[in-house]
Parts: sequence; C-alpha cells; structure tokens
Amino acid sequence: MSSTHDVSIDPSQATLWSDDYEGHDVISTRTFGFWMYVLSDGMLFATLFAAYGVLSYSHSYYTGPTPAQFVAPWYTFIQTMALFLSVLAYGFAMTALKQGNKTGVINAIIASMVLGIVFLGLDIHDVLRMIGMGVTPEVSGGLSAFYALTQVHAAHIFVGLLWMLVMLYQIVRQGFSEDVVGRLLSLRMFWKFQAVMWVFIYVFVYLWGYMS
Repeated sequence: MSSTHDVSIDPSQATLWSDDYEGHDVISTRTFGFWMYVLSDGMLFATLFAAYGVLSYSHSYYTGPTPAQFVAPWYTFIQTMALFLSVLAYGFAMTALKQGNKTGVINAIIASMVLGIVFLGLDIHDVLRMIGMGVTPEVSGGLSAFYALTQVHAAHIFVGLLWMLVMLYQIVRQGFSEDVVGRLLSLRMFWKFQAVMWVFIYVFVYLWGYMS
C-alpha cells in the first residue's frame, strides 16, 4: 500500500516555495529536522578543527614531516574548484526542481555527482602520494589530526555521492513525491555544508600549513 508521501506532487506549487504560506508543511518541517543534524555535524568538524589546531605546531610533528613539506595547495585548489562546481550543478538541479523539470533535475545531479567523484578521486590520489612519501597517520600526532580532519570530510563526500545515486533511482521510480522532494532539499543542505567545511580545511589546513 502506498502512503500519501509516495503521491507525486508539483514542486512548482509546493507551499515550501510560497512567500505567503505561514504554516508548517511536511517538507519544511523535515528540512528543519535535517538542519538540526547539520548543526551536530558542524560540532563534529569543530572538534576535529580544534584537535588539528592544538596539534598543528611544529613540535607536534615530532621528527616527521610538517604540512609545509607535503601539502600541494595548487593541487588542492583544483579539488576546491571541482567541489564548488559540483555545488553549482546541484543548484541548477534545485532550479529545475522548482520548475518541475525531471530531466533537468536528473542531468544536473549527474553533473554534480561526476564533479564530486573528481573531487574524491583527487583526494584519494593525494593520499596515496603522501603515503608513498612516508607521510602516514602513525608518524606523529600532527599527522594523525591532519588525516582525521581531511578524511572525515572525504567520507562525507562519499556518503553524499551515494545519496545522489539513490536520489536518481528514486526520481526515476517515484517522480517528485513528497518524500523525494524533501530528500532532495536535505541533500542540497548537506552538499553545501560539505563545501563550506572544505573552504575552512583548504584555508586553515592546506594554505596555512603550506605557509607555516
């Protein structure tokens, strides 16, 4: 038996986009609930940033290499551009969603997913490069904090890509049901949050580490 949440809706007519509706529709209520999760995720990253801040001084690297010796800011800048373009592509998906354009949403999510895969592929290649140089987490506390912060973010990117894949399947199978629209909006929030976290990682870990 299908629930009322499986019934297709017209995204362009959803009360979520209305400036006049002052009630609490199901989609916006769920979106608020997911926002609470994003806040908790922000606390996780705040903890990892704090640990990295404490362990980012030269004595925390013991006799091992410091970030100035192994990070590659220009390489990471390409990752940054890939992630920003991925967020932009997902923004186009949301524009198509407001217009009820299923093909536009699917194409934009595929583009966003491909750019996200590029970001993750570059991250894996960079990690393998550092491991080849002997820059591994067990060398020092500073490197442990470096890997914990950057790879927790990479794990979030991987989860986001899986989420996009699931959403493509659900859009094709269910269309724009209430559940699907709500999940697409939550994924938008999740993906943008990962881009914001990456900006902090790029500035405070890669650029600051390279200059110090």
